[in-house]
Amino acid sequence: MDDNFKTALKEICTTAIPAALVTITQAKGSTPRKAGAKMLITGDGQTFGTIGGGCGEAEVRREALNVLTEECSATYVVNMTNELAEEEGMVCGGIMEVFIDYLPAEPAAGVNSAKSLLLAYLNSVEQGETPVLVTVIKAVTQNEVPVGLKLLLAPNLSMGDLGSDKLNLLAQELSRQVGVKPFVVQLDMAGNQIPAREMQGGCKLLIEPTPPPVDLVVLGGGHIALPLCNMAKMLGYRVTVVDDRPLFANVGRFTGVDQVICQDFSTALKSLPIGPHTYIVIVTRGHKHDKECLSQVITRPAAYIGMIGSRRRVKALLAELHAEGIDTAILEQVYSPIGLDIAAETPEEIAVSILGELVKIHRGGKAQSSKLLEVNLEGKTYAATPDLFAKAW
Repeated sequence: MDDNFKTALKEICTTAIPAALVTITQAKGSTPRKAGAKMLITGDGQTFGTIGGGCGEAEVRREALNVLTEECSATYVVNMTNELAEEEGMVCGGIMEVFIDYLPAEPAAGVNSAKSLLLAYLNSVEQGETPVLVTVIKAVTQNEVPVGLKLLLAPNLSMGDLGSDKLNLLAQELSRQVGVKPFVVQLDMAGNQIPAREMQGGCKLLIEPTPPPVDLVVLGGGHIALPLCNMAKMLGYRVTVVDDRPLFANVGRFTGVDQVICQDFSTALKSLPIGPHTYIVIVTRGHKHDKECLSQVITRPAAYIGMIGSRRRVKALLAELHAEGIDTAILEQVYSPIGLDIAAETPEEIAVSILGELVKIHRGGKAQSSKLLEVNLEGKTYAATPDLFAKAW
């Protein structure tokens, strides 16, 4: 959920604008987006976000407009394996199930209204929390459990109601077991989980955990950092820029980032939290500062550490750090030269190659990195598979 989508959804929740919030609940086969992707359609036809584009999205958009007309939430299945998909030239071949959540015209009011719960959810996410949102997306009869009921479970907040104490307790239990991907639970009338083919009563719950925010720390505020930070914000990263030069590290230059730190790199890095969801990009102005930054972060639990530099320069720096006692296994984790191998030349192209590598690591892709594939340390040659060094003597 990027910043533009969050802004649009927040406006819907705080004003008297009707809207339909589309969420992919399940995806099978080859689909452009996976479970959790969202799209917002307002009463006047505006669209924010995407569930993949093309004919499938257009089909869902038509259904969303029907939901707005009928003022009733609904589930819908998009079959991209049928003859129509082939005739329309769809490149995908899967099935997408979506929930189209009707958000009425009145603004957020009352703790259990859909808009109030979504607004509280957005506020929790903005505070850096990872709330879980539970929604009733299907019921055999509306008398059992009304579709669209929600329960928000945040670290210090439980808000909403799924229609019964038993469902509320079950949702709380499931929220403690979830990972980071949304999933659907099907329940019988007694609240027991059942396979889809056996659903003759009860309801379906969509359970949406919030993935931890992804932090990007850019060390160096030069020519590459500017397009890199701008594009990273478009992808939803929380971006911090560090440089020791006031001319480069200022909010006038980096207008859209979350934090600009003007300090020497060592001081700044000692106070910056770095964890398993932190991506670090080292693009300083010289070898001295690269080494200073890499020495500070290389043993910290970052998801990714990438450093710009020519192969010759990278080999020399890694050899220096190895001679100073940094273990080879740790050095092997550094992505340097940085970025995907797209023969990038301009600062903007290099920023694209770096972001491509970040997405690759984050999503588990397989594109070829520019990362050094061979280095000689103390007379030993270390070769590599596409991404990880495999020691070979």
